[in-house]
Amino acid sequence: MTTPEHQPNDPEPTRPPGSAAPRYQDRVYRSPAALVGGVLLLALIGWLGIDAVVTGEGRTPWLALATMLLLVPLVVAYTLRPAVYVNDERLRVRNPFRVIELPWGQVASLRSGFSNEVFDESGTKYQLWALPVSLRARNKAVRAETRAAAQAARAAGSGSEGSGSGAGSGARASAGRGGLGPGGVPSGPKRAESDRAMDEMREMHELRQSEEAAQGEVTVRWAYEIAGPAVVGAVLLAVLLGVG
Repeated sequence: MTTPEHQPNDPEPTRPPGSAAPRYQDRVYRSPAALVGGVLLLALIGWLGIDAVVTGEGRTPWLALATMLLLVPLVVAYTLRPAVYVNDERLRVRNPFRVIELPWGQVASLRSGFSNEVFDESGTKYQLWALPVSLRARNKAVRAETRAAAQAARAAGSGSEGSGSGAGSGARASAGRGGLGPGGVPSGPKRAESDRAMDEMREMHELRQSEEAAQGEVTVRWAYEIAGPAVVGAVLLAVLLGVG
């Protein structure tokens, strides 16, 4: 599941004539399950690692420190770090070890399969780590949509057989139970959270890809602040294990 974090920001109270429109903070998509899992893993690593450092003997404290130096950046990279930032000008993808900025004019397509991906105009594929695909969530959404359609069919059948206020009240009761709209018609297809996020980004892409402010070059920045400590921890751990 993903959670879009709307962070509205009031426009500036006064702006000189002819100046650019006010900028708003990005809409952020993250995975709540990954955030919870990452916090729990960090708590477990910290508890075991600190205990080994404090109570361990010989090389144990150093091995614990090296292991923590290796694992903590990796856990942060794969759970807490991934996010997708969306605004009117560009799509910014923060993956475990890279940050990719794609102006909407450079986005060729957004595709969903076993993973959610964005392709730029050159055909390069970037996976959206913050929007994991959940087949279970998709199946649940399909079942909910099927139930809503069945309730709509039953409401329509009872409406054609009955008459007066009785049929209308039955349709309204079915609508209240199944998430149906007025007259027992489904209010819209049920979608998994990550699929809804992809739909919103596709709509934004269609609206903004030809705008002048949404043009530019794709940029990729490596997250050395994450990879560096992990590499140091791995080297230190290998040296300690080799010496021992």
